[in-house]
Amino acid sequence: MNTKKSTPPQKSAFNWQTLMWVLLIWIAGAYLLQLFSPASGPQQLAYSEFKQMVREGKIVEITMKGDQIQGKITSGAGSSAAAARSDEGQREAGGSRSAAAFQTMKPALPESGLMKLLEENGVVVNVKSPKRSLFWTMVISLLPWLLIIGFFVYTSRKFNRGMGAQGGPFGFGKSKARRFRPISSRTTFDHVAGLKNAKNELIEIVAYLKAPDRFQKLGGELPKGLLLVGPPGVGKTLLAQAVAGEAEVPFFSISGSEFIEMFVGVGASRVRDMFANAKKEAPSIIFVDELDSIGRTRGTGLGGGHDEREQTLNQILAEMDGFSPHESVVVLAATNRPDVLDPALVRPGRFDRRITLNLPRRNARQQILKTHLRDKPTADDLNLSNLADRTVGFSGADLKNLVNEAALRAAREEKTHIQNQDLELARDKILMGIERDDVITDEEKEMIAVHEAGHALVAERLPNADPLQKVTIIPRGGALGATEQTPEKERYNMRRQYLQDRIAILLAGRAAERIKFDDVSTGAADDLKKATQLARRMVCQWGMSDEIGPVVFQRGEPHPFLGRELAQDRDHSEYIARHIDREIRRITSGMEQRAAEVLQDNQDRLDALAKALLEKETLNRSDLDALLQNRR
Repeated sequence: MNTKKSTPPQKSAFNWQTLMWVLLIWIAGAYLLQLFSPASGPQQLAYSEFKQMVREGKIVEITMKGDQIQGKITSGAGSSAAAARSDEGQREAGGSRSAAAFQTMKPALPESGLMKLLEENGVVVNVKSPKRSLFWTMVISLLPWLLIIGFFVYTSRKFNRGMGAQGGPFGFGKSKARRFRPISSRTTFDHVAGLKNAKNELIEIVAYLKAPDRFQKLGGELPKGLLLVGPPGVGKTLLAQAVAGEAEVPFFSISGSEFIEMFVGVGASRVRDMFANAKKEAPSIIFVDELDSIGRTRGTGLGGGHDEREQTLNQILAEMDGFSPHESVVVLAATNRPDVLDPALVRPGRFDRRITLNLPRRNARQQILKTHLRDKPTADDLNLSNLADRTVGFSGADLKNLVNEAALRAAREEKTHIQNQDLELARDKILMGIERDDVITDEEKEMIAVHEAGHALVAERLPNADPLQKVTIIPRGGALGATEQTPEKERYNMRRQYLQDRIAILLAGRAAERIKFDDVSTGAADDLKKATQLARRMVCQWGMSDEIGPVVFQRGEPHPFLGRELAQDRDHSEYIARHIDREIRRITSGMEQRAAEVLQDNQDRLDALAKALLEKETLNRSDLDALLQNRR
């Protein structure tokens, strides 16, 4: 493994810290000089005595500086303590008695008669602006220079920091990639539950990074790039960190959006700087998260064209082509939109391998739950196998959130351990939302109970349906009730009979309302939406309609960025569209009629289920087994 000595940071040519200390010592010295200077000024005189001396003609001339009045006493016949202090001042100063200096202060209140008194006695009045103290004079004179020096010190430090990897005011083109050394805090494959096939693909990369000479002797070249593809939350970032931890090499992590700034050319400059830093510390790993933000197909206009983004992409293409066979730098990238990436980016020679990460299956979900629960206090009877069965479609991030919600609920209930009930309620909260405290009338509650009982009864009677797990009429999120089914095994392929039974179960609640109340409600809105979407996919995408045949039509497929269906995306005529609509209606209407027939044949069980739901609000699998003895 190549090693690189860290170079010490360069010292600034001018020592700003020394200058700042000199200025502080200068200001402190001036303040102390002002504070401890000897007080050899004029004698202090009371204001009332000053006015009396003016009346007696002992004061001929004064000087006013703000609130201060200064002058001299010209005669020595003054009475009171003022004359005594004047005599002392004259003797100490060695001067004549007729020229004793004095000083007094004007009162804060306005003194309207002072000037009149002075004029009547012929006193000459001089007015001068008050002098500032030496300390404040120095502070005011030095303040602009201190601000200028401080600004240059601040910009100098930012400039030196901008020369590093994180950038600064003068480092716009520097890479923002965060550098980690996994040796100190290692994340290994042991921290990644599931993803067995993906980890097997990456073991070869780890072996190359640990001992590149062994592969290079046989002429083997390290793949330049690996693209991790999968839905959000499956562990793409965690897997990249585990590769760096296993190989014990520097790891540079950055998001695709961090390359783009408002300044033209910044993205390309950051790409160059990031690759240069990685080459210096090779063997190393560069991880680019959300690659689709900068790697979209050029020139199509989808998602909005952006010259700066395309320049950044061009620079990435050039850098990945510029690797020599002996530069052990691996580029890992993650995306959940591989369909929008530029073909030049994903061709062999740049991203040589594509590793697809799927949602975890049952065993992987159980391992992920154990991983997140191993550092938490849990009850001894946790049934993680059942919880893994009931979390179909959960990603690794969803399972982590489920465990965290269960821990928070156990803490709110002041429990010492996480129990099955906490995990159960956390799962319901994630899937359906929090419980609502809506005030539901008895009539509405009865209709909801009949609706959910219809779902449950048809699910028990149809041969291809998944087994029931729980039925509830407690409002959660946007639903007033829920019927939960848990598949007995993972489904990789769905047959037409299973899909038809699924549509019948979705429409069974509406059929139960029609049978019981001879009317329907808005509670079946979501069921109708799901049933229609499923029937449309059967007809347009899966070729499960005898009338339409084994063809595929672009109908109901959303725009990749707008998320809604566009009329111009259809590739068939209006004649075919009418046949598609007729087939969708035939499937949904036929399955609703089939559900109605099952409910009419089992009205006693429908009433029993609805009554039990009104009493208990939630029926578990054991309750359903007791009520529905003849399964299927």
